[in-house]
Amino acid sequence: MKQQIDTDKSAPAIGPYSKGIDTGQYIFLSGQFGFDISGELSGDDIETQTATALNNIAAVLEASGLDLGNVVKCQVFMTDLGDFARMNAVYEEVFKPFGTYPARAAIGVATLPKGALIEIDVIATRET
Repeated sequence: MKQQIDTDKSAPAIGPYSKGIDTGQYIFLSGQFGFDISGELSGDDIETQTATALNNIAAVLEASGLDLGNVVKCQVFMTDLGDFARMNAVYEEVFKPFGTYPARAAIGVATLPKGALIEIDVIATRET
């Protein structure tokens, strides 16, 4: 049975979608941007937006009783792959404490909603 995950500790959805779906074993999160809880961009640089997107992911996972250590797959969408190293430094710092980095893809895109520089979606598991 699937359940919708929602929390007011992450940026509001900007369309008709769930922040996450919990299937019991797997949790699928919609893409999270560098928007703060007011729905505005948290900054205009890749580091700030990456950190905010990951904080939003952590908040949605927390609402389902999980944390970033449960993430097994990430997709990172960026409007400028020239920012890859700077994004990667923030990403590494956030995931390093969990011991194992998730599988990941990084994809260059032409544009993202509301001028965002990055969008990250994840799949997490209840298995440890």
